[in-house]
Amino acid sequence: MEAAPDISVLRLMAAFGLLLVPVALSVFLKMGIVRQLFVSAGRMTGQLFLVSIVLVYLFRWDNPWLNIAWVIVMIFFACFSAMINSKLSFRHFFGPVFLSYFLGAGLLLVFFNRVIVNYENIFTARLMVVVGGMLLGNSLNSTIIGISHFYESIKKDNKRYLYLLSLGANQSEALLPFFRDAFLAALKPFMANMATMGLVSLPGMMTGQILGGANPETAIKYQIAIVLAIFTAVTISVALAVYFTARRAFNAWGIIREDLFRKR
Repeated sequence: MEAAPDISVLRLMAAFGLLLVPVALSVFLKMGIVRQLFVSAGRMTGQLFLVSIVLVYLFRWDNPWLNIAWVIVMIFFACFSAMINSKLSFRHFFGPVFLSYFLGAGLLLVFFNRVIVNYENIFTARLMVVVGGMLLGNSLNSTIIGISHFYESIKKDNKRYLYLLSLGANQSEALLPFFRDAFLAALKPFMANMATMGLVSLPGMMTGQILGGANPETAIKYQIAIVLAIFTAVTISVALAVYFTARRAFNAWGIIREDLFRKR
């Protein structure tokens, strides 16, 4: 199979022309998202072009230490985004969330490259950076949902939590229902998406490999493997993020520390 043809600058501008549709709808419905839409599209474009420059050199040098360093940088920015979107204090929760991503996505990345792909050099940029980005990207979305849902539920239903404590439940037992609900909220969107792959949607990794000239059967195998790895990484990252942050979010009497959460 032939590789996908390049997209010229003129044709890429035609792709930006598609934004006229959501812009027109926003203006017509007075949604007020036009500025945010252009800012988001502009940031995406700039960031992707900057990353493409970095990737050129990472692929050219293919130094294991540089590849590992880049994955750590990606984890850092994933934590930064999680902190902003979940309103957690950077000072108190950055370390726990960083550790949850490192253990969840990091360990799965090594397992995927060594055991599943069985590549001799598991730290090559071709696998380390690309697969690492896929694991972290999906873990980020689910972790934000899980953390936000967990603490918002406790604050909203604080009387229930305190009631469980008053009945003699320890903190872990009182938090278990909230942890269960947050865990389900974080995993259900991914499971729903996973259940429709192949029928409703063609996933990104499989599409990219087919456009790159790979055999569809090989692309499907890679897609199945990466989806299972992503789901496991998401599961570990969400569970550890909630567990690690919860160890700091409550005082000695089991009361949530409001001072550790930034105001919305």
